[in-house]
Amino acid sequence: MPASSALRRSLAVIAALPLLTLAACGYGSQAKDDGGAKVAAGAKKIDGLDSVKIGYFGNLTHGTALVGMQKGFFQKALGATEADPAIFNAGPSEIEALNSGSIDIGWIGPSPAINGYTKSAGKNLRIIGGSASGGVKLVVNPDKIKSLKDVKGKRIATPQLGNTQDVAFLNWAAEQGWKVDPQSGKGDVTVVRSDNKVTPDAYKSGSVDGAWVPEPTASKLVAEGGKVLLDEASLWPDKKFVITNIIVRQEFLKEHPKVVEAVLKGSVETNKWINANPDAAKAAANKQLEEDSGKALPAEVLDPAWKSIQFTDDPLASTLNTEAEHAVKAGLLQKPDLNGIYDLAPLNKVLKAEGAPTVDDAGLGAK
Repeated sequence: MPASSALRRSLAVIAALPLLTLAACGYGSQAKDDGGAKVAAGAKKIDGLDSVKIGYFGNLTHGTALVGMQKGFFQKALGATEADPAIFNAGPSEIEALNSGSIDIGWIGPSPAINGYTKSAGKNLRIIGGSASGGVKLVVNPDKIKSLKDVKGKRIATPQLGNTQDVAFLNWAAEQGWKVDPQSGKGDVTVVRSDNKVTPDAYKSGSVDGAWVPEPTASKLVAEGGKVLLDEASLWPDKKFVITNIIVRQEFLKEHPKVVEAVLKGSVETNKWINANPDAAKAAANKQLEEDSGKALPAEVLDPAWKSIQFTDDPLASTLNTEAEHAVKAGLLQKPDLNGIYDLAPLNKVLKAEGAPTVDDAGLGAK
């Protein structure tokens, strides 16, 4: 098939993903109310707004959102405006919720943010801050795969066609000189798109030989006898790359800038607390996971997973551009125009007030 036809077919598949995932997952489940998020006596609503709807995943790479909800940092910054959480399983469904107005602000990976921005011709979202770097690993069955070259010919799971880890693995495979059809996943290595919730069972059953996945899924595989063959951080300059951003509906940002600023203040305070109190923060994230999903992570999974993630206010904008280039090279995205995807003015205002260094948009800021 000609490359242009393959690319069009690939884009068509990706374009359908939000609707498919939305049908499976809905707009996210509401998190349980917890004691840390109570409104302080005498607090006032910001801009008279009753609530702000905040989306995030039940992943440790979304630890800022988990800890911020659990410890009440967002609610404290928002006063009497309620921090109303919604939990998602995948980026496309969160983007769909953002586009429909079902959420206002969200924590999300770079690939869904890029796809959401480009598909709306730059009209529906802005990236307004960073949250996390790292926390992604290639974990394999050590009986079947003993070196990187042994990955060829094996079955490797990624979370979803076109998601951040899928793009990263396809790019890495291409750099090894291996050919893989991006849509079917077939080629010199077979890519199996598998939800993070079921990947550990797929590994145990032997239906996949390894997985390129975020935390805590990577550490769950290690607990099942898997071996970390590659930490994605080792592939990036300074071992830093964006894994989670903060996004907002442009309309909401325009209408409620003070509310957006308050959420960002809560995020900055959360990251500051996480980095100063890593053990307490790890416990808080796990407690929120338990409240959101009904199940906490065991120590053998939680401890190594948490150590591999860096929490940062910096969106690491230059790495977002590189990840977009990887998606283009993989045949999963036409060359995007990312000019205007960032609006870091509200975050930098918060950082200046905190006496912290401001962050850069790599020339991709809103004009």
